[in-house]
Amino acid sequence: MLCDVCGKNPATVHLTEIIDEQMNELHLCEECARHKSAAMEQQFGLSDLLAGMADFEKHPNKEEEAVAVKCPACGLSYADFKKIGRLGCGNCYNVFRKYLAPLLKRIHGSSQHIGKNPLQAKVSAAKPVKKKAGLAELKSQLQKAILAEAFEEAASLRDQIKELETKKEKE
Repeated sequence: MLCDVCGKNPATVHLTEIIDEQMNELHLCEECARHKSAAMEQQFGLSDLLAGMADFEKHPNKEEEAVAVKCPACGLSYADFKKIGRLGCGNCYNVFRKYLAPLLKRIHGSSQHIGKNPLQAKVSAAKPVKKKAGLAELKSQLQKAILAEAFEEAASLRDQIKELETKKEKE
């Protein structure tokens, strides 16, 4: 199947657009898909999404109260944030915290950032490294850390091994 836009290259990306309750399928080559993606990003940015989602939170008392709130550092009002979908500075997060928390919870499912850790990091964090372990024990732990791809732990173990080896050479 050839690209619907250029008609030259094979279509590798298949999009379904729904506009005014009408479904259109597009079959695009990689180059045309990149151009389409760039055009869509210009039309619908993250700021538009945030501004739109901020409008869903309409509580009359909170809304009137929020309009009056301004960031003392940059002068951005909450009403301006709702229009442009971007905060003015780092201080805005603290000033608008009361109004951003429900918005962030709706977008991310939580209002607190928990972060992500690979499974190996959780496993290796549960096993503290023994400070006075022998050289053979440290080398064994180093191999296990490398296999688990726990590179920060492996670097720490490598440094401990070097330190022990230099102490032995001095003795």
